[in-house]
Amino acid sequence: MKIVTVVGARPQFIKAAAMSRVLRREHQEILVHTGQHYDPNMSDVFFEELGIPQPEYNLGISGGSHAQMTGRMLIAIEEVLLKESPDALLVYGDTNSTMAASLAAVKLHIPIIHVEAAARLGTFSNPEEVNRVVTDHISSILFACVPSAVEFARKEGLERNLFLVGDPMYDAFLYYKGHRALEQIQLKSLDGKIRMVPDHFNYLTCHRQENTQSDDNLKEILFAMESMGIPSIYPVHPRNQEAARRIMEKDRFRNILFVEPVGYLDSNTLVNNAQRIVTDSGGVQREAFFAEKPCITVFDYVVWPETMVNHCNQLAKPDAKDILDKCKNKAVFDTQYRPFGDGHACERMCDILRKENILR
Repeated sequence: MKIVTVVGARPQFIKAAAMSRVLRREHQEILVHTGQHYDPNMSDVFFEELGIPQPEYNLGISGGSHAQMTGRMLIAIEEVLLKESPDALLVYGDTNSTMAASLAAVKLHIPIIHVEAAARLGTFSNPEEVNRVVTDHISSILFACVPSAVEFARKEGLERNLFLVGDPMYDAFLYYKGHRALEQIQLKSLDGKIRMVPDHFNYLTCHRQENTQSDDNLKEILFAMESMGIPSIYPVHPRNQEAARRIMEKDRFRNILFVEPVGYLDSNTLVNNAQRIVTDSGGVQREAFFAEKPCITVFDYVVWPETMVNHCNQLAKPDAKDILDKCKNKAVFDTQYRPFGDGHACERMCDILRKENILR
């Protein structure tokens, strides 16, 4: 088959690194990068170090409101689909890039393959939830990562061509684990200095608007990290760097390394070697679970129910006391509990595409 794959954000690049490697053994893939994540540290570095094929199309679309971004993507992706006439469109997750591509394809009667389908938060106050629901309901094939997604899909009547396959992010996590040694990592602080990784450290990622639009919320998260007794490494998202610099000028943080964004190989190694992880990322909380590291997720909703067992992953408010209180609970990981699959989700998806012949 000829398949157009659309990506635009960091988590999708990671999944594409795993999926494209398998997909291209049998199919022609046309890769389209919308440009949703455009900063070199959030985009280019992933293509370079993960060996992702260079996109045939780079649309350069980023910024603006959700409607503006989605509208521009919809127009540009439609042009690509009309030119390429693919047998199918493949999309990942829940970004504006995913929904825009899916809307363009369904209008052209092109079957849609949705990887990481049917995850649900249960609220439309989250814009990604809208993208997930719309994409799932117009897709031809739903590849679910985890059992909870299958249940959500069934509740919405989405049982046709629904498959539980495992998580391609777990495939990537296992494949790239060990590719970068801890001593090879050089962190570039926001003041331009090169820093080595401390012997013992916690790992913080924080980028969601809910946690960063107010200095007060971000400060609370940073105060919690400062109080944990060992250094914390905080790669600061490009859109949060102004706020981070402003907070650093007012408050002295001795235990936090404010650094430029890191590539996937560095992040994979940091996750695997951290003492504890605090995040608001749906991807990083999964990676913490894969690495059997206790995780605090600063968010209002459960993103991945499978991780919320035995204090392995706990929700917290953007409040220093709440975060520190959650840290007192001991996480217990069961090595026999593998809700994200066996590391072969991509092979399983390609097997289904081949054997089921479900797009015809």
